[in-house]
Amino acid sequence: MPPEATLLRPTEPLVSKPAGFLELATYSSLMMYWRYLAGADAQGRVVSVVRGGTLARCRRRVAGYTVSGAGVLLDEHRLLSALDPSSKDDLEPYPALLALLDGDRLPLRELLSTQYQLQVHVVLAFTRNRDLILRPELTFVPLHGHILPRDLPLHAKRLGRDELHVLLKRACGM
Repeated sequence: MPPEATLLRPTEPLVSKPAGFLELATYSSLMMYWRYLAGADAQGRVVSVVRGGTLARCRRRVAGYTVSGAGVLLDEHRLLSALDPSSKDDLEPYPALLALLDGDRLPLRELLSTQYQLQVHVVLAFTRNRDLILRPELTFVPLHGHILPRDLPLHAKRLGRDELHVLLKRACGM
């Protein structure tokens, strides 16, 4: 009889890798998955069941990890596509955004590095094929009130597997 599933010890691997997930490790183990969840919990991260999931299913959201000084990780292309160059007058109170539209990335990177944190939320899962998989959610959040407009897409650029693995290990205290 399998052990009873708990929040930090789910017992039912996913049948396959869902869309949007990145493979972190192959030939992993349920024990390693449990170690990540226990480490995240021990570090004070919020470990929760993903909406629509069950306590037994091996898919958990790990939230509460932030990275300071990460302005260089901003997805500038997504931000530039959201900004309208013809509306520079509306951006008058935001000199860092005006500089970005003029091709100077440094002021915005410095602003994000000092006044914002990169919020790292991940959905960590384990599959029947023994794959440890992850779906990252990386956004910039202000330290003290919004300095930039709230509706700007301040998302991190797409990170590789190794960078995401490092962020996960730091979030879980490993």
